[in-house]
Amino acid sequence: MEGVRAIAPSVHDLGDFKVRRVLPSRPRTMVGPFIFVDEFGPAQLDIGKGMDVRPHPHINLATVTYLFEGAIHHRDSIGSSKVIRPGAINLMTAGEGIVHSERSPQEEREKGARLYGMQTWLALPEDKEEIAPGFDHVAEEGLPFIEDEGVSARVLMGSLWGASAATPQHSPTIYADIVLGGGKLPIDAESDERAVLVTEGEVLLDGERLEPFTLYVLAPGHEASLSGRGRVMLLGGEAFSSPRHVWWNFVSSRRERIAQAKEDWQARRFPLVPGDEQERIPLPEVPKTVSYP
Repeated sequence: MEGVRAIAPSVHDLGDFKVRRVLPSRPRTMVGPFIFVDEFGPAQLDIGKGMDVRPHPHINLATVTYLFEGAIHHRDSIGSSKVIRPGAINLMTAGEGIVHSERSPQEEREKGARLYGMQTWLALPEDKEEIAPGFDHVAEEGLPFIEDEGVSARVLMGSLWGASAATPQHSPTIYADIVLGGGKLPIDAESDERAVLVTEGEVLLDGERLEPFTLYVLAPGHEASLSGRGRVMLLGGEAFSSPRHVWWNFVSSRRERIAQAKEDWQARRFPLVPGDEQERIPLPEVPKTVSYP
């Protein structure tokens, strides 16, 4: 496909559900500020089961959580405690360092939890890497919903198709959830870097079918359009002028900063998560998430 680069996902089977990761990858580390892109589910868990991501640390990045189905209870070391459901977005800014956990709420476990959504990380600009940690929950009314004949889109970050999301940005970012019902939608070509990922259905880019869960990176300035029937995520933004390194849950422009974060987690110098103090994910010997030189 001319003007487009395809990145196939790596698949992590967690037993109750699968996670498909397209960034970081050998072909490409970032698209705009997006440095980590996971799609998880769809999955229906047995009654009593749920997602249990134990407390773990982050530095020099912001996490973005967006759900198609289900619910996740977010807690972090600055005292945030919030259940996210479809239609809303969570932005957690790690900055100089934060610890958080993500678990299925009890009411979800009692009926059999559904899990289906996107987990992404945004690298922070160099002058914001060490800012104070923060948490923003943007409800559905802060995320514009656009409808036209045979197509709808929810703007999650940035400005697209004449609408702007209320989600804070640390660098120019675009992120949208698009549902196609037989209509056609142009992709704004003004952003430095853009990519699309189909999560369900039969979606065409410039008339050619896209493989589900594969990330398609568009060449700068390429004026593309989406059509068909299904769901597709659009993501991207301003290109970074300096590279970022990734090791496990740590992202930074400086390798030595990641080394320090590893030592800090091992020595238990990161803060605890109020309400979730008993468990933690240990530092792995070989992480599944790394950048490639």
